[in-house]
Amino acid sequence: MLGDVLALLAAFYLGRLSHAFYYHLSPGWVLLYWWGSLAQVNVLLFLLLMALGITAFAVKGHYARRKAFWDEAGEVLGVFTLLLALNATIAFSGKWPLSRLWLFSTWVLALVLLPLARWLVHHILQRLGVWMRPVVVVGCGRNAAEAIRALDSEPMLGYAVQRVLTPGGCDPASGELPTQAPMEALGDDPLATLARLGKPHVVLALDMDQWDAQEKLVRSLGLSYPNLTVVPPLRGLPLFGMEAMHFFGHEVLMLRVRDNLARPGPRIAKRLFDLLAASLLVVLLSPLLLYVAWRIRREDGGPVFFIQERVGRGGGTFGCLKFRSMVMDAEDRLKQYLHSHPELAAEYERNFKLRNDPRVTRIGKFLRRGSLDELPQLFNVLRGDMSLVGPRPLLARELDRYGDNICLYHMVYPGITGLWQVSGRSETTFDERAYLDAWYIKNWTLWYDIVILLLTVKVVLRREGAY
Repeated sequence: MLGDVLALLAAFYLGRLSHAFYYHLSPGWVLLYWWGSLAQVNVLLFLLLMALGITAFAVKGHYARRKAFWDEAGEVLGVFTLLLALNATIAFSGKWPLSRLWLFSTWVLALVLLPLARWLVHHILQRLGVWMRPVVVVGCGRNAAEAIRALDSEPMLGYAVQRVLTPGGCDPASGELPTQAPMEALGDDPLATLARLGKPHVVLALDMDQWDAQEKLVRSLGLSYPNLTVVPPLRGLPLFGMEAMHFFGHEVLMLRVRDNLARPGPRIAKRLFDLLAASLLVVLLSPLLLYVAWRIRREDGGPVFFIQERVGRGGGTFGCLKFRSMVMDAEDRLKQYLHSHPELAAEYERNFKLRNDPRVTRIGKFLRRGSLDELPQLFNVLRGDMSLVGPRPLLARELDRYGDNICLYHMVYPGITGLWQVSGRSETTFDERAYLDAWYIKNWTLWYDIVILLLTVKVVLRREGAY
């Protein structure tokens, strides 16, 4: 909380510099000038909004519970959006001597400085050894493995898996767990075992077939560990927005799931976001688009665009646009290459890609490493064939390989980027790609679209997993 307060005060103080640049005043003079009705009203209003923001973070558990980074960042953005709306309402509806430029620049800076301050505080606490919290995972099967992977993927949570306890009837040799932590039997007295380990944070991650046999264990841990973390062995359900229903006097927990993209409201919001963002990107990137088109045309005199028929929403087909990155006789050259190098046929069948593809032109290699060949698909988005974020558009020959998740694919528009692209891209298998696409569709939120777009920029700049 102290880090948040300091970050917000720093944003407000630095936001004062906007006056210096806008009114051509000395920055030193502007920062020192804090009297007068203008400054007083701005200070009082900001302190009120800051108090509301800190209170909102406290209510959401930011200072009492540990949360995954992107979920916490989404809540921060939501709170700041409401505060900015309240700020704008007061600034534009009243006749108070408010500096709108000062206050709006303050919130922009706060959106940057507050996450940085939180990261710095967590980092300092980790270095001091007071942030990491020992965790014991109870389980030994697939559910425990998934729980360990999830905890390891969020190092800033501060949960360190120190031991895996296997309950009775659980065979540790049945599967490899993704951890170097030692494993031991939970024993006949689980509470004594946990007390010997210093009463660490407990994550109960039993598989489905173990819940009935371990009912006594579940009850004893639930009574003795009020902050017990339970990982239910549920797969294939939409997780985001799942609501828990409780019944007075009954030990019954019902989970009500929501498939966001199956409802008209989220679909409309996603489409409006696509139109706005794609239009802005076309305008901003127009010099780059024209330059790439000129380079392709100059290299071999062929067409600038490669139009390939892909399967879209509802199973219909559309012409997917790309900057042409291959030679004119690409298919013939591929057949000749695979015939001469049969050992590479398996690599091609894995994801229909080759690491050293002989069909790619010189400019094409540059475009593919930076995924710039995908930029013309912005026009597919504006035309209504695609979305900015979604599953990659499938070829007709890939439909059978997509498995049972094909029904989910037909529900949405394919995307220029997606969860697959920010999770390894060409380094992942086709089955993993289908799984990631299904997870995205079932758990869609507009915030996750923004997160994937931000991660796409990072992946493209680092040129990770593309060839």
